[in-house]
Amino acid sequence: MLDGMAGVDRRTFLIGAAVAGAATTAAGTAHAATASFEHGVASGDPLPDGVLLWTRVVTSSPVAWEVAADEQFHRVVRRGTTHASAARDHTVKVEVHGLRPNTRYWYRFRVDDVVSPVGRTKTAGCETELRFGVVSCANWSVGHFAGYGFLAHEDLDAVIHLGDYIYEGFSTELRVPDPAHKCVTLDDYRRRHAQYKTDPHVQAVHAAHPFIATWDDHESADNSSSIGSPAHDPATDGPWGARLAAATQAYFEWMPVREGKLDRIFRFGELATLTMLDLRSYRTDTTILGAAQRDWLINTLTADRGRWQLVGNSVMISPFKIPPLPGLPPSNPDQWDGFPVDRELVLRSLGERRNTVFLTGDIHSSWACDVPLDGQSVATEYIVTSLTSDNFDELLKVPPRTGSLLLEAQIMALNPHAKFVELDSHGVSTLKVTADEVRMDWYYLADKKDPNTPVTRAHSWRTRHDTAHTEPVL
Repeated sequence: MLDGMAGVDRRTFLIGAAVAGAATTAAGTAHAATASFEHGVASGDPLPDGVLLWTRVVTSSPVAWEVAADEQFHRVVRRGTTHASAARDHTVKVEVHGLRPNTRYWYRFRVDDVVSPVGRTKTAGCETELRFGVVSCANWSVGHFAGYGFLAHEDLDAVIHLGDYIYEGFSTELRVPDPAHKCVTLDDYRRRHAQYKTDPHVQAVHAAHPFIATWDDHESADNSSSIGSPAHDPATDGPWGARLAAATQAYFEWMPVREGKLDRIFRFGELATLTMLDLRSYRTDTTILGAAQRDWLINTLTADRGRWQLVGNSVMISPFKIPPLPGLPPSNPDQWDGFPVDRELVLRSLGERRNTVFLTGDIHSSWACDVPLDGQSVATEYIVTSLTSDNFDELLKVPPRTGSLLLEAQIMALNPHAKFVELDSHGVSTLKVTADEVRMDWYYLADKKDPNTPVTRAHSWRTRHDTAHTEPVL
C-alpha cells in the first residue's frame, strides 16, 4: 500500500441522507414500521447455472424473491422466500440455481406490498467475447463514485472488484464517513458498509451487473494480514483477531459473495478462466498466499486449459523498483516484492504458456506491464487506478500531470518491463477478452469531487494471445 511507503498518507447532495440512513443499520438498533430496501439490491459470483442475490431489509416478515427472463417479470423462472435477521445485520443472500448459462436475468425482492428496486444480472458460460468492469480503491471521504455510475450503463458480463471496496479510516476532506471514527468493531464496519450502499452510483452499478469481488487491506486495516496491521494498536483498538473477525463478518454480510472463501474460480467456457485470489487472509511475514492457497493456485494455473487465464490479484505482482526519493524505500514489501519465493513459484508454474493476465488494483495508478522471469516475459499485468483514493499527484501535493511526469519517467527507466505508467488520474477500467487478445481500457474522471463528472476513455493496451507482452492500442 502507499500508506506503507515511509508513512505517506493516501489511500454533496447525498451526505445527509447517507449518514441518516446508516444510523439505522447497526444490529440490534434497527427499527422499521414499514420495510424498505434503502441499500438497494446486488448480485454476484455468477456460475453457468446460477448467481447469488443480495439485499438488506429490516422486517420480521418473509422476504420473497423472484428471477425473471424479462424486465417486466412476465416470465418468472425462479422464486422463493427467505428471512432477514439481526444476526446478519438484516442482510439477505439467496443462491439461485437452475438458470441458463450466458443469459441475462432480472430479479427483485418483496416484503408484503413493498417491492425492491429491480436488479439485472447475468450467468457465466461459454462465450466468444467477454467484457468486464474492473475497479478498486473507493474512498468515500475524498470523492464521489461517478466511475461506478459510468459502468452501470456499460454492456458488461460482470464487474471485477479488486479490493478496498470500503475504507476503514476517518477523514472529512469531502464527504463525512459513518461512523465518525476509524472502524474497529463489528458495528463500525457494518455502518461503513451500509453508508457505501446508500451511494446512488454504488446502487446503480450493483443493480446493473453481477460483482466478482475480493478484498484488499482497507476492508479491515491498512496493510493488514492474518497476524496484524501496522495501523492497529492493541492498546487502543483491542486484539487484532477480534477486529479482523468483525471486519470479515461485516464484509460477508454486506457483499454479494459466497460465504467463507474469496479465493475461487469462475469459468467462462473455453475462452477464459478467472481465478480470484485472497492476498490478506493467509498472509504472514513470510507468505502472501499461504501454503494451501499457493498450491491451489499453482495447480489451477497448471491444469487449466482455458484460452486465457485471468487472475484477480489485489496487489502488484510485477517487480517495482521505486526511484530514489527522500523517505521512500527501494520497494514496497506489501506487494509481491515482499514475497519473492511465492512469486517465483507461481510464475514458474506457468511453464511455456503465455496466456496469463494478472488484473490488479491497490497502487492508485494505471499500469501495463510485462511480468518478467529469468529475463523474459511470462505473463502480463494490467493495473486499474483508484476510483477516488488519493493518487501520486495528491500525495505530492502538485497539480495533476506536472510533478508526476518526471516520476513516471524514472519508474519506467528503473522498471523496463513497465510499458505504461500513469500516476495521477482516477477512474475505472474495462477488460475485453476475445480469442485473439485481452484489452484493458482506462476511463478517467474529470473531477472526482463532482458526483456528475464526465468519464472518458484515456488509454488502451492489449495482450495478443500466447505472447505475454502488452502493447498500446492506437
